[in-house]
Amino acid sequence: MSRIPRIVILGAGYGGILAAIRLQKELNYNEADVTLVNKHDYHYITTHLHMPAAGTDNPENARVNILKLIDEFKVDFVKSTVTQIRPHEKKVILEDGTLSYDYLVIGLGGEAETFGIPGLKEYAMNIRSINSVRFIREHIEYQFAKYKREPERKDYLTFVIGGAGFTGIEFIGELADRVPELCKEFDVDPSLVKIYNIEAAPTALPGFDPELVQYAMKVLEDKGITFKIGTAIKECTPEGVLIAGDEFIKAATVVWTGGIRGNHMLEEAGFETMRGRIKVDEYLRAPQFDNIYVVGDCSIVMNDEGRPFPPTAQIAMQQGEAVAHNLIASIRGSQMKTFKFSNKGTVASLGKGQAIGIVGSRKLKGNVAAIMKKIVDMRYLYIIGGIPLVIRKGRF
Repeated sequence: MSRIPRIVILGAGYGGILAAIRLQKELNYNEADVTLVNKHDYHYITTHLHMPAAGTDNPENARVNILKLIDEFKVDFVKSTVTQIRPHEKKVILEDGTLSYDYLVIGLGGEAETFGIPGLKEYAMNIRSINSVRFIREHIEYQFAKYKREPERKDYLTFVIGGAGFTGIEFIGELADRVPELCKEFDVDPSLVKIYNIEAAPTALPGFDPELVQYAMKVLEDKGITFKIGTAIKECTPEGVLIAGDEFIKAATVVWTGGIRGNHMLEEAGFETMRGRIKVDEYLRAPQFDNIYVVGDCSIVMNDEGRPFPPTAQIAMQQGEAVAHNLIASIRGSQMKTFKFSNKGTVASLGKGQAIGIVGSRKLKGNVAAIMKKIVDMRYLYIIGGIPLVIRKGRF
């Protein structure tokens, strides 16, 4: 290549932002032309969204201005929405222009997986972005206000959360903490508020340590959560949800956290996908394209047992750094690295002062796990923005 190679990164999620930050640190000036495309001018911390959704924290604490994270002399930032990827033409179509690339990193994030359940897409809310959590928080507050005007409508105070994975469990923990405040503010009897967590799998937090799952459920049940485990949602309507056994739960609020699929644009671009995700090679490249890398919710990485790793923030971060290394290796003609996910542990919040986690072989619960959750959050802030960002945002 006689000219400087062009690297385009789509999406400033965990994988995309880590790739951009690593590239700006490692590349020499004029060694590559790096462009980061994102539809917002901020990066948001997805693992923190359950708190502002419930109203226990400000949405501003979950977002960081992209221009505070990147060096504009090394990385061009383009605020725009991607509408199409054309891998054979080495082009990306934006809503307001076109970008050509030599190397592409796809980190566009996922979309809610509804598993074909009728009405979920139309009538359920999702914890997927800063704007979506603002909407959920305001909607919840509005239900309390509406109940005061129509006290016969108990469904205004009934909340259904579909899915008992990490997002669902963390959200109901925060929501249970918020309810007493809302009851006091709107003068509502707390015994009238019902929070249901519905999960089709035979256990909450599928795949997690059973002892810790039992502890988490006990903590949340003591906060007033009603679990319906091993129970599928059959249909979502404007009035509530129909669940297995033909029971109808009348609820004005349904929040769906039951799964993520990849981005619809990947299939439209002609990539071979599974639930909207691309199964990447050992260097995190898309099959048949040695110049296209895929990270985060858009990618599938298999574990040693041949099953896909769950698409967590932790794996996306490691993918972003690995992709940056392999891009630099490609440009310099040096050795690329195969991607090996290193699990540093997992922590799930259960509301204020409560959490569960596994770090190495150690099981953590209660306040110790909650402190570990804060340490994990602050470590991420340090990785992307150093000590100044930890000082600014490190109170969550």
